[in-house]
Amino acid sequence: MSNSQMEFPGMLERFFSYVKIDTQSSEESTSFPSTDKQLNLLNKLKEELEAMGLEEVTVTKWGYVLATLKTNQAKEVPTIALIGHVDTSPDVSGENVNPRVHENYDGKDIVLSKDNGVVIKVEDNPHLKEKIGKTIITADGSTLLGADDKAGITEIMCALKYLIDHPDAPRPNIRILFTPDEEVGRGTEHITVEDIKADYGYTVDGEKLGEIEDETFCADTVEIHITGVNVHPGYAKNKLVNAVKIGTEIIDQFPKDRMSPETTEKREGYIHPHHFSGGSEKAVIKILIRDFEEQGLKEKEGFIKNIVGLVADRYPKAKIEFKVIESYRNMKLVLDKHTEVLEKAVKAVEMSGLKPAKNIIRGGTDGARLGYMGLPTPNIFTGGSNFHSRQEWIAFEDMQKASEVIVNLMKLWTE
Repeated sequence: MSNSQMEFPGMLERFFSYVKIDTQSSEESTSFPSTDKQLNLLNKLKEELEAMGLEEVTVTKWGYVLATLKTNQAKEVPTIALIGHVDTSPDVSGENVNPRVHENYDGKDIVLSKDNGVVIKVEDNPHLKEKIGKTIITADGSTLLGADDKAGITEIMCALKYLIDHPDAPRPNIRILFTPDEEVGRGTEHITVEDIKADYGYTVDGEKLGEIEDETFCADTVEIHITGVNVHPGYAKNKLVNAVKIGTEIIDQFPKDRMSPETTEKREGYIHPHHFSGGSEKAVIKILIRDFEEQGLKEKEGFIKNIVGLVADRYPKAKIEFKVIESYRNMKLVLDKHTEVLEKAVKAVEMSGLKPAKNIIRGGTDGARLGYMGLPTPNIFTGGSNFHSRQEWIAFEDMQKASEVIVNLMKLWTE
């Protein structure tokens, strides 16, 4: 049962207006949002929601945008949250994004920048072959595009506009939540389920057409703080204990051929040292730990702790602190108790003439944390690919389908 007549005018212009606003978040910042520039888009979204006629539109003191579109049903219906994040990854610049439109895609490699050798290769993106004849949107090779998650926000906004313009289209009570700082793992730091006021939620933050993600990594961060003994290097014999060397010795004992992001896929977890700072007296190593099972996290943390202990034995004058910081847990443990949330998403994809594909996320979403806060929240596709890179791309027709899925999903929550 595909509603192929659904149209979402102005979608492309809306998407471009969002990606041209630099909203890159920062892992180093201790403020919230981590960068003030995210507020430029958050405030714009507030104004657009108000202009659409939504109620209870607000930007909280922490930068969260919240709004309500009330049901058009006489009977009692649940409240469903639609959630997206405005920030883009700290890994690649999001400044001066210059979106490019590749109409009637011909199935070949897409050269974004000859000078910098930035090419979207079909061999690395085999599902590009499914997009022949469609309109592909990219950046110009100097920045990421920002489809993660400005495509999701665009799709939510266009679905809202459709529901308002088609008052006969059934809808439950809808709550909108746009968050900052999702990419740095802080997206839910200053929001509560009581603020959101919804029974269930959906993040629109996935990738390929038709995908619904109901499982994330479990995630922790290990921090190793090393305090050595610093003396003048000219008089250091038998006195200097170099914190940098201790740190590199710890990292050097991690496996080279397994248990890392570059050697794992699918359901395999990993250990990822992603930050090393300091000097000869003090050094800090931050290590991301990921696994789909909590037991897998514990095993990897134990593995690192054992290495740290062995290295510490060789440097009795040094002080080495080992700390585990919990990040988030696999959303599946929550969603398995609320099967209707996922079942309706699957049906909404089918209603849009697509084949649903349940998938795992080798990462996390705001939804993973919200689930454990009391709001079961799976993840719906945006249509994008190669997030966090200069080779990021999305098919315009897939964005339209994502909005259609949202409209159909809202209908299902009135039945």
